[in-house]
Amino acid sequence: MRMIRSLVAVALASTLALVAATAAAATPATNAAAPDFTLRGADGRNVRLDELRGQVVLVNFWATWCGPCREEMPRLDTLYQKYHKSGFVLLGVNVDDDPRTALATAAKLNVSFPVLLDTDKKVSKLYDLNTMPSTVVIDRDGKMRFLTRGFHAGTERDYEQQIRGLLKE
Repeated sequence: MRMIRSLVAVALASTLALVAATAAAATPATNAAAPDFTLRGADGRNVRLDELRGQVVLVNFWATWCGPCREEMPRLDTLYQKYHKSGFVLLGVNVDDDPRTALATAAKLNVSFPVLLDTDKKVSKLYDLNTMPSTVVIDRDGKMRFLTRGFHAGTERDYEQQIRGLLKE
């Protein structure tokens, strides 16, 4: 019986290590170059991430069906309003199939930061994001410095510390 427990424990530990290694390999690494993308904004113009080099960029992936996303967006907008004149850019990347729903929700939430439309989910797949919301903070050199999956009250304080630190670099 003891031997069976040991074998089960070894098998479980091996499986968990394999899952962790696979997840780590699939997720873009922090301090690596943020994958470039171009998406259409709510205003109809294209926004290319690489053209924002020299600025601190927070990319927030969200969906209208995601309650935590809708709760987080006004808090993100507060950060945008506070730091956008200091070299900070916030991009809200919506992954809904229908851009009209995304734009209506953003308007209802009264956000002022750019909303980009990823209706085919290519960018969220590029970043290997399957949790909504997910947020990537990118430094002035275009490197991913922070990745946050999900939202809980107070996360915006973490973002603010990250943004302030990167703006000082």
